Amino acid sequence: MRPKQQQHSRHGDLFRARLDQIINMKHELVTLADKVDWAWLDAELAECFSDQGRPAEPVRFMIGMFMLKHTYGLSDEQLWDRWVHDPYFQYFTGEEFFQHELRHERSGMSHWRKRIGDKLEILLQESLRLAHDSGALKKSDLARVSVDTTVQPKNVAFPTDAKLLETAVHQLGKLAKTHGVALRQSYVRVAKKAAMMAGRYAHAKQFKRMNKQINFLRSRLGRLIRDIARKTEKDQALREVFAIPLTRARQIREQKQRQRGWKLYSWHAPEVECIGKGKARAPYEFGVKVSLTTTNKRCKGGQFILHAKALPGNPYDGHTLRQAIEETQALTGREIERVYVDKGYQGHNAPKPLRVFKSGQKRGVHGQIKKELRRRSAIEAVIGHCKTDGHLGRNFLKGRLGDHINAVMSAVGYNLRLILKWLRKLLCKIIVALIAAICSDSHPKWAS
Repeated sequence: MRPKQQQHSRHGDLFRARLDQIINMKHELVTLADKVDWAWLDAELAECFSDQGRPAEPVRFMIGMFMLKHTYGLSDEQLWDRWVHDPYFQYFTGEEFFQHELRHERSGMSHWRKRIGDKLEILLQESLRLAHDSGALKKSDLARVSVDTTVQPKNVAFPTDAKLLETAVHQLGKLAKTHGVALRQSYVRVAKKAAMMAGRYAHAKQFKRMNKQINFLRSRLGRLIRDIARKTEKDQALREVFAIPLTRARQIREQKQRQRGWKLYSWHAPEVECIGKGKARAPYEFGVKVSLTTTNKRCKGGQFILHAKALPGNPYDGHTLRQAIEETQALTGREIERVYVDKGYQGHNAPKPLRVFKSGQKRGVHGQIKKELRRRSAIEAVIGHCKTDGHLGRNFLKGRLGDHINAVMSAVGYNLRLILKWLRKLLCKIIVALIAAICSDSHPKWAS
């Protein structure tokens, strides 16, 4: 059902304190809350809800919680705990009186992520509108952009054959115990010991002994798979329960280290991909590729992110440029005149290839274009801030939808941090100007 609207009373409460009487109304979070078009967000998300059932949580509360979470780099639990004792967080989410306890369900954020995950681009669009209205971003700054890709690592352990085989044995045994399937042997204890010894032999560079332990794990997993398959073949319900786990276990047992094609790197996150970006410290990262588009020029408020999107399947960078440009233009409403990329976009499919300039390019690079091409590497600092200050450095959300949500909301949080910083500086400038005007008026004037 459509979210219920937050009602504001016209009078005070004897036993509760009004937030506008106990907080600084010039605080940057208060200013930002007053600038956000909550009614437009409510109208855009209306189609995600049905007309029947229990009313959902208010739009301003849930969207405000999403914004605060990614602006300050908090987890869901940290956000809920901070909301109770931070009056500025409560004002931003639409509360009128200070609340001493949480009146909403903590699982609401997970439900909302699943419901509106495909429409979170409107929050990125709203952050750009806020930057424009506050003076931190100009319309002309959107004409020339920089595009790059990075890896959004998933919250998984580094995959090794021994770890994956042990995990498969443990998960199949756990599932069989849950559904009452009696096994000849669970192999949990011997698998744990074999995985531990494989790690020790690998550390000591005794690879023959390590491979022997891995083969031992692989054979025990095969026994477990065949035992479960025999004892569930006559029960349709059990076959459906064990269909996906057995498929994953067979994939882990059969895959080799240097084989071509798709491989399973995590039991609980099968969407994880192995991506190599040529880094010396981390030759391979496990997660999903993400495309980011930023302004080429450093605007008054900073270098804003105009577009962010997860790219499952590890596509070639050049084959993603056309879609990134088209979606960026749809979000900003401004045609892109020039695009600056790195050498990984060689052979791109941009709609206007002569307007795309690659790092190291000599032909057609002169004057202003040469200066802007040197600014291309500034997008690397933006990616670094999204990973260290936001959640782009470690994704804890589930599935491919979680990858997309985390990428978009990390960009929204980065833009909101720049806007808050800009509002803070703007307030300081206004205060300094007022003090200077007061001091000049109070200076004594001597009679001539």
